Amino acid sequence: MANEVFCFDSHFHIINPSFPLVENQSYLPDPFLVEDYLKSMSDLNLCMKGGAVVSGSFQAFDVSYMKDTLNKLGPNYVGVINLQDDVSDEEILVLNKIGVRAVRFNLYRGGPQALDKLESFARRIYDLVGWHVELYISNAHLHELVSVLSSLPKVCIDHLGFGGIGDDLLKLAKCGVHIKATRFSMLDFDIKNLMLKIHECNPKCLMFGSDLPSTRAPRLFNNHDLKLFFKTFDVPELKKIMYSNAYELYHGRFKLYL
Repeated sequence: MANEVFCFDSHFHIINPSFPLVENQSYLPDPFLVEDYLKSMSDLNLCMKGGAVVSGSFQAFDVSYMKDTLNKLGPNYVGVINLQDDVSDEEILVLNKIGVRAVRFNLYRGGPQALDKLESFARRIYDLVGWHVELYISNAHLHELVSVLSSLPKVCIDHLGFGGIGDDLLKLAKCGVHIKATRFSMLDFDIKNLMLKIHECNPKCLMFGSDLPSTRAPRLFNNHDLKLFFKTFDVPELKKIMYSNAYELYHGRFKLYL
């Protein structure tokens, strides 16, 4: 059944040692090239229609790997990068042309931006090129940010907030914040129940992601994880979660900016 539903992978990493890598908290990942990623998705029998390459903390502010990666993957794929808030408009416009569509705030592993810069930077990049911000943040720490995040034009939260079912996460879903269903092997709560609650709050916000190569996780994304999506949702819902929700966030709305 997987190959009957189009797939846009909202979250995965490419790790190419030909480009700068920075040890982060004593961790440096093994290589995972474009070819490795495409083979992994083919092995899962998914009908791939694009995806979002996400910069990890171990890639710091390097964008050279992203240019190379997006050139190899083609125009259906986009980039999510770490970026310093004092970056020039000119550099943002260059990155936009190669397919970057968002900036990531990793709040646990030396993220590039302080929280007090989040709102102003998020508004700046959205006004300039339509980019959104993506947050690696726990549900337990969302409370202090709910008012700010719900006021921003476009926001995405990684890994289901990796903290169980929380009212703040559901509030943000209702406000239009996108949420990635990813990194299942690191989550110790009822994933199915949370996905259903999020989808009920806002059927346009939940997005599938493989999180390959599952850095720091105990195991790779696999068929067991994939089957959870297909056991939880019917085909019309799957088409939103596996494809159209992410496609609209990363591609569809950018027709206004390109």
